[in-house]
Amino acid sequence: MTKRNILIVGAGIGGLSAAIALGREGHSVTLIERDPEWSVYGVGIIQQSNVVRAMDQLGVLDTFLDAAFGFDAVEVFLPDGTKVARVPSPRLVEGRPSNVGISRRALQKVLADQARACGATVRLGLTVTALDDDGQGVDATFSDASTGRYDLVIGADGVYSQLRGMILPEAESPQFTGQAVWRYNFPRPAELDALQVYNGPTGVGLVPMSAELMYMYVTTPEPDNPRYPLEGIAAAMRGKLANCSAAIRALGEQIVDDAGVVYRPLEGMLVTGPWHKGRIGLLGDAVHATTPHLGQGAGMAIEDGIVLADELGRHDSVEEALKAYRDRRYERCAYIVNASLAICMGQLGKGPPVDNHKATGEMFAVVAQPI
Repeated sequence: MTKRNILIVGAGIGGLSAAIALGREGHSVTLIERDPEWSVYGVGIIQQSNVVRAMDQLGVLDTFLDAAFGFDAVEVFLPDGTKVARVPSPRLVEGRPSNVGISRRALQKVLADQARACGATVRLGLTVTALDDDGQGVDATFSDASTGRYDLVIGADGVYSQLRGMILPEAESPQFTGQAVWRYNFPRPAELDALQVYNGPTGVGLVPMSAELMYMYVTTPEPDNPRYPLEGIAAAMRGKLANCSAAIRALGEQIVDDAGVVYRPLEGMLVTGPWHKGRIGLLGDAVHATTPHLGQGAGMAIEDGIVLADELGRHDSVEEALKAYRDRRYERCAYIVNASLAICMGQLGKGPPVDNHKATGEMFAVVAQPI
């Protein structure tokens, strides 16, 4: 297998996962990140059974599980708090939990430590200002005026991907859904041993992420895409729970720290054409940004990195590898984007209501398939 010199733009979950997968195959990887602080939200993230399997493939499963809280089911509730289902999740790694909740900061540390252990060079506070693909390699110019030449450049730079704009300017762009998500951390009750999902126009989830902590996510209609100032945002989040069950409203009274609230408008996007041009390719949210209703955004990005590394090992041509990677990933990622958006539209009354019990079971069946 040809060992290549690879630049990854964006050191988030997808970029780090790709750096690990590529480093394990012997490629030389440079990872750049625009944010000089490499900051991450202080709330948690759901990582489901396919991610547990992917972490095993990346060689970080033990460290990952040590930093997380494992669980094997999803519980579904009506808006009034009545539990209607407990959906078991398939275990894809024998003897390990189906799913985990983990703090985003802990996940970043697990992946960053492993990326460096696999030989990646990480450069912070840096962006690409120019890329020149001459067919034999790509010359990159960086924001600090330094340069480098690479066999392959990967854009893992998020939903507003700079690289997507550079190589695929006519591709689809992010679209605001009319909904937003709020997140906040709480002490975890001992009895919370599953992801709990509450149906309704205001969607609520409770996710265990350690022995001590859980986080709440809340999806709300935000048709005018407002921007909430930091001062008073905790009270604004509490107010969004007014029509939820009594238990959720009571929990919401603990939302008092403005700085602890993470608010994000929800956008979706799927690039239906090529995911590369020449020796420059894209992964993760740069090509398939999904709303969080199925908890699979990060999972799809992590799988992207593994498949990309695999296809580079199968093909002598970088372009053939990039095409094969996209062909393997497209149907699965499109399913997640579209099924998640259907739940979002159902909550907003812009489409038929989606049964979360059924949707969750179907999603687990899809992601249990090999990547």
